[in-house]
Amino acid sequence: TCNVAAFVPVTLNCQFGDLVQIKKQLISVISLSKERGLLHSAKASELAFALDRLPKDELPPSHPFTEEDAQDLDALTLAKSYFDLKEYDRAAYFLKGCCSRKAYFLYMYSRYLSGEKKKDDETVDSLGPLEKGQVRNEALRELRVELSKKHTAGELDGFTLYLYGVVLRKLDLLKESVEVFVDAIHALPLHWGAWLELSNLVTNIEMLKSLSLPDCWIKDFFMAHMYTELQMIKEALQKYQNLIEAGFSKSTYIISQIAVAYHNIRDIDQALALFNELREQDPYRIDNMDTFSNLLYVKTMKPELSYLAHNLVDIDKYRVETCCVIGNYYSLRSQHEKAALYFQRALKLNPRCLGAWTLMGHEYMEMKNTSAAIQAYRHAIEVNKRDYRAWYGLGQTYEILKMPFYCLYYYRKAHQLRPNDSRMLVALGESYEKLSQQVEAKKCYWRAYSVGDVEKMALLKLAKLHEQLTESDDAAKSYMLYIQDIFSCGEQLEHAEVSTALRYLGQYYFKNKLYDEASLCAQRCCDYNDAREEGKALLRQISQVRDQTETPSADLFAPLSNNNTPVRRVSPLNLISFTP
Repeated sequence: TCNVAAFVPVTLNCQFGDLVQIKKQLISVISLSKERGLLHSAKASELAFALDRLPKDELPPSHPFTEEDAQDLDALTLAKSYFDLKEYDRAAYFLKGCCSRKAYFLYMYSRYLSGEKKKDDETVDSLGPLEKGQVRNEALRELRVELSKKHTAGELDGFTLYLYGVVLRKLDLLKESVEVFVDAIHALPLHWGAWLELSNLVTNIEMLKSLSLPDCWIKDFFMAHMYTELQMIKEALQKYQNLIEAGFSKSTYIISQIAVAYHNIRDIDQALALFNELREQDPYRIDNMDTFSNLLYVKTMKPELSYLAHNLVDIDKYRVETCCVIGNYYSLRSQHEKAALYFQRALKLNPRCLGAWTLMGHEYMEMKNTSAAIQAYRHAIEVNKRDYRAWYGLGQTYEILKMPFYCLYYYRKAHQLRPNDSRMLVALGESYEKLSQQVEAKKCYWRAYSVGDVEKMALLKLAKLHEQLTESDDAAKSYMLYIQDIFSCGEQLEHAEVSTALRYLGQYYFKNKLYDEASLCAQRCCDYNDAREEGKALLRQISQVRDQTETPSADLFAPLSNNNTPVRRVSPLNLISFTP
């Protein structure tokens, strides 16, 4: 039966102490999954492979055979062979009337997959890639009715509960499907497919904490996966580190998940190093290679991306990930129509491929096709509401359409998903600025700088906003921090507006009679073509003033006003310590 006696939960209290027992459990669940045609056993196989080999006398016994199993053996063997050939209706026909739990699951699963196959065939034939699919799996309602009766009677095992949960999710009955997946996990804790389906339905950390999950060792893998999905990367990396120390150091699954986690926090070099290590250990792997290609794209590593694309085409050109990698390659070469075509191919292979929808949205943005971009991003959100890139993409699209209220809504959503991402905060600040909500805009820009400004734009925008509002002290302070920030990062950024900051600071110090500092800023302005003339003019002004009256050095630190009211001052900028 499915409630295997071999599944003795190894609780977290033992901290993965009994790796032999864990290996036995993994071998058992792999065998059970394969008998039922479930593909998620691949992950269990990866984990089992990472653990030490068991001696012959330690191997788990084969699963107990019931009287019902014996009666259905011939029909089940025949049906499974048809199932493996993807002849699902034929498999279901020969399983009708079988009594064993294994045969019943395969009967229901064959009917479900038959409906999915027909739906996909009809979708490809009738609909374009951006049209919302009105085609449904016709078998779902019947399956729900039949499984619901069995569920009420308490006759569903762990695998069939999992299938019932999938049917409910496909019918958009999300609340019920969460409950059923939790039941499936309790009935069969080591079936990774049920955990994975549940992870797609968890929307926030509060919901995750409210779930009643079994205290089995595999829960740690689920929690690490969920932390990555919910952008709680620090917690996810800690979990994965604990799993490596517990004995899973050879697991390619864990290496790939850590690489994805680093990708999510834009630690590109670390993520690239891990993906390269993964490729060495598993050179024919296609899973996660689309994420690897995103990193190569960001670093504009054209030869490496070209090699990866050619390599994946040699392995399997009709995989979703391969199409996404080729799409990224063409996008990097600015061939956006070709890139969009490959993302469309990926979506024909798997309409629920989140990355392809988002990337296709980006391509339509490049082609200035805003309506198609909006549709693509909306599809991405339908697949996964936690995809911050789609929310952010929608914000950018509405920004092009000059609709700031819409921008604000979508950028807020993106910010909620990535509270410490400076790009979301800068975008929010710009939207507030356009809506004349300067106080909110200033908060966003300062927060973006505080969390670590990736693009080094927040302080510049903050300074310009202070300048517009004639808040000269604050503007000078922001410009000064901006210059320090630009030079401290060690590389000159393309969009850096150091000359703008130096021009303002030069004038600011001049107005406040800090001539030494003003002179220094003016001299530095001469290093930049667009500020050279203003720098020279300021130096002449300073020279004239100094000729007329020599400022005592003590006055450099005197109050700016003639009365006794204290004025907030910006400390003189030591530009000598920074070299452009």
